[in-house]
Amino acid sequence: MFRIRKIHDDTNVNKASLAQVQAILRTQFQALDEADIAKLPQQLKSPHKHRFRAILFVAEDARAQVLGLALLLHDPELHFCYLDFLSAARGGTGGGTGGALYQRVREESRSLEAKGLFFECLPDEPELSPDDKIRAQNIARLKFYEHYDARPIANTAYETPLRKGVTDPPYLVFDGLGGEPPLRRVYARSVVRAILERKYGKVCSPEYIDNVVNSFRDDPVQLRAPRYEPKATAGTSLGAPVRARPIALIVNDKHSIHHVRERGYVQAPVRIDSIIKEIDATSLFEHLPARHFALDYIKAVHDKDYVDYLKNACARVPEGKSVYPYVFPLRNHARVPEDLPLRAGYYCIDTFTPLNQNAYKAAIGAVDCALTGAECLLQGYTLAYALVRPPGHHAERDSFGGFCYFNSSAVAAHQLSHYGRVAVLDVDYHHGNGTQDIFYDRADVLTVSVHGHPRLSYPYFSGFEDEKGEGAGRGFNLNIPLP
Repeated sequence: MFRIRKIHDDTNVNKASLAQVQAILRTQFQALDEADIAKLPQQLKSPHKHRFRAILFVAEDARAQVLGLALLLHDPELHFCYLDFLSAARGGTGGGTGGALYQRVREESRSLEAKGLFFECLPDEPELSPDDKIRAQNIARLKFYEHYDARPIANTAYETPLRKGVTDPPYLVFDGLGGEPPLRRVYARSVVRAILERKYGKVCSPEYIDNVVNSFRDDPVQLRAPRYEPKATAGTSLGAPVRARPIALIVNDKHSIHHVRERGYVQAPVRIDSIIKEIDATSLFEHLPARHFALDYIKAVHDKDYVDYLKNACARVPEGKSVYPYVFPLRNHARVPEDLPLRAGYYCIDTFTPLNQNAYKAAIGAVDCALTGAECLLQGYTLAYALVRPPGHHAERDSFGGFCYFNSSAVAAHQLSHYGRVAVLDVDYHHGNGTQDIFYDRADVLTVSVHGHPRLSYPYFSGFEDEKGEGAGRGFNLNIPLP
């Protein structure tokens, strides 16, 4: 068993996997320049420098051993993807690793709205590949891709060797991802020029590149006829149109217990039901159950004493009753009331967010949904939607307010920060003071908030433009208050 994981950068949790990927590249592609292997982390982090956005997929077993890899390059301007490498670890062929990785690459290409997936494959013609052993390997690869209706582009000079006597010059293979529009000549020429200039600009002369580009004369561009299993390929489902993965939907089934039937309480459960009704009508979402996570995930962003207080205080409120903060100890935090619910003002920023038996349970449920959504992203979903009540963005490290008890989005963002850089975009009339507070001194999570101006809207004390972060987090907090 293995899972396929997307790697975005070289954060600590990814360094071991990246080292394994580089080791696989060294053993499986021995002619590859060491500089090209060493630059992989920079490719992931600096797309503008390398003129492609690099996306790395790894197939890992339960011990985090990399069984295979796929390096996909994306050009968002020309709207194409280029598969740079697809390889299993030495001795790890079989087991469906290559097929699973290629399927994942096709899904990603489709989700990026690419017009097609391009890659190189060594030739199967004896005059281009005279060594029988090498040619047999080339045939196996081309046969594999032909199952997906990905075939070499015909009638061009792409496989022209750079020097006389060089064998096994690559074909350019095209996978239309099951799409209907043909590959047009003008577009294909732009793609080929981009590939040759960016990947081979140091070894291909401008004249060589022009000759190859101009050799694309067919319009639409023609692919080689199926060669290995033409009947099977014509009807195979592997080459069928790639459907984007559904959006993972995780709903907090504990949200309704949080409703407080008191005058002035503005959090209504009907909001969730109305949203689900519209969501289900789209057929774009996949309902998934929430996993339960340990409190350690919450305590990674919230103060331990605050978490313990909220749990114990909510449990002591009589059933069916709510307690509202009304004493705020500005001068002396050291001496606290014996009655836990009466300490609410020590942990709350306003007078209208209640404590009751269900507040803690519902808040835990919201965090479970957010963390489940984060896990879905790590498992390959492109999008995940955690639909929760109570909300969370007003909950700070050690305080609640604005009907927020635990900052579920911050808990999920912190968890994802172990796997790459994270951005939190908060669009709400009220500024997310809690999210800002939690990440204010951190550079691994960018927080961006678009909200009503705090001169006029809750929470009034945060959300100003000059709040840009501090310490390592300076410049990683962006507030955009609207007039």
